[in-house]
Amino acid sequence: MSLQSLALIANWPVPTAAAAVVRADGTVVGTQGPGQHRFALASVTKPLAAYAALVAYEEGAIELDEPAGPPDSTVRHLLAHTSGLAFDEHRVTSAPGERRLYSNAGFEVLGDHIAKAAEMPFAEYLRQAVLEPLGMTATTLDGSPAKDGVSTVEDLVRFAAELQAPRLLDPRTVAEAMTVQYPGTKGVLPGYGHQSPNDWGLGFEIRDSKSPHWTGSSSSPRTFGHFGQSGTFLWVDPVAGAACVALTDRAFGPWAVEAWPPFTDAVLAELGA
Repeated sequence: MSLQSLALIANWPVPTAAAAVVRADGTVVGTQGPGQHRFALASVTKPLAAYAALVAYEEGAIELDEPAGPPDSTVRHLLAHTSGLAFDEHRVTSAPGERRLYSNAGFEVLGDHIAKAAEMPFAEYLRQAVLEPLGMTATTLDGSPAKDGVSTVEDLVRFAAELQAPRLLDPRTVAEAMTVQYPGTKGVLPGYGHQSPNDWGLGFEIRDSKSPHWTGSSSSPRTFGHFGQSGTFLWVDPVAGAACVALTDRAFGPWAVEAWPPFTDAVLAELGA
């Protein structure tokens, strides 16, 4: 079973690639490549960590606007990359809410904050809160909640279906996560340069009118998701009513900048979006 457009991954200059498309009703409408191959997710780990944070919020373990991270920063700031923490260092570079500073350190602080509140390691909380309920048995977090997840296309399709039709969270919580936090905030989108505004929700990047971008020219402004430096991405396009996962084992670089947008446009065209 496969959309013809997914076959384009065979032309990508990567050792291994796998992809799938899932509709909002959970129907997998296309697959390509080894669906059970485990890939390093890099920053595609962050949406999983963010979803666990939202479960912790709904369970009452944390509040989105409670203090976390640097002075005057909150859980919401950490999720939205506006805490002021540097990219990969636990060093404050600006006041909370001032700039969109994409931060691995911020997600590590967030993981520690949730671990303390839940009284268990964050990786275990993620497993109990998200992975196990969704049947994501091949997915593990082997270190930083910012970048050390390992998963398969088959598992991430389950997560992509959840994002479109939530069962673990109130749909209103998910809608909040896909709504721009701190509108108008400028910042750098890693790999794509300065963006004004650089819109993010709670752990998910929001497409809006960003250019250049890793999604397609036909992707709706409401598209949200994440890509990773290991050559991975997951996007959900609510207008198209579908999500796409693509995982590779070659580091993000010019090849991805060139290959990903036309791939996404081909998928959306075949879906009739």
